[in-house]
Amino acid sequence: MTTTQTTQTMQAITQTAFGGPEVLELTTTTRPEPGPAEVLVRIHAAAVNPTDVWHRATGGLAGTDVPPVPLGWDLSGTVEAVGIGVTLFRPGDEVFGMPRHPAPAGTYAEYATSPARHLARKPANLDHVQAAALPLAALTAWQALVDTAGLRPGQRVLVHAAAGGVGHLAVQIAKAKGAYVIGTASAAKHDLVRSLGADEVIDYRSVAFEEAVAEVDIVVDTIGGAYGPRSLRTLRPGGIVVSLASPAEAALAEEAERLGVRAVFMAVEADHAGLREIAALAESGLLRPHIAEALPLAQAAAAHELSATGRTVGKIVLTTDVLA
Repeated sequence: MTTTQTTQTMQAITQTAFGGPEVLELTTTTRPEPGPAEVLVRIHAAAVNPTDVWHRATGGLAGTDVPPVPLGWDLSGTVEAVGIGVTLFRPGDEVFGMPRHPAPAGTYAEYATSPARHLARKPANLDHVQAAALPLAALTAWQALVDTAGLRPGQRVLVHAAAGGVGHLAVQIAKAKGAYVIGTASAAKHDLVRSLGADEVIDYRSVAFEEAVAEVDIVVDTIGGAYGPRSLRTLRPGGIVVSLASPAEAALAEEAERLGVRAVFMAVEADHAGLREIAALAESGLLRPHIAEALPLAQAAAAHELSATGRTVGKIVLTTDVLA
């Protein structure tokens, strides 16, 4: 193993029970070591995602009958050490990524290990706070639009919650790929969504989007519930709704098939190639995260409270460079 230092402990956010934000504590714990094909990353920033809030409160996919899992998947930082067999990175490289998802990664910490190919080199024009905001949300948008829906130039894309963490990146990715982009957002957020490249913005509070939008090729649904069935009505024949909020119910898929369209549920996956595409878009100026708030790691509970409001514009990020 190649390393640049010998510190054996670190600061990390831990929890001893499931519950509200108050269960999160900053503690001193053992620093992990990279295994074969892994790297150890000195984390400078880690984003907060809705899935983090869910896992903190309920255990998420693991369920409440097991001990709490380490929180956090997004990271941006510097490679501290590399395990046996790693050829992509060396100590000192700046990287960003989404390790191990949906398995625990524990990026609410000063250090975390990651399979080397779950990371990519950090976009040179972004700082660590900006880079940390990208992996999970941007990979979700990329995999929904490009890998799942097969986005092509000239297609019409509808993005729900277009000012949210995934939505504001989906708008930019779709636009960079040559799509005509329509976003739903509250009126106060319209200027931001337009600045991201949206061609149209619909105030979902005053307009029924399914009556205002038609002939759509791809819908990115970050909300779920009734938005899935309503979104089917906006599609042209052969179009697709990609649901990111909850697994598409059988009734929705059956209704989609009856209408000559598709409805699928997608879960984001670790993706080295996708991260490189995202980094390239960022470095070309076509993709930039909007940072709603950057807080010290010690204020993780406050970050979760803010995330739980559902009113955040863009991304919330924790930084380890200032711990208190």
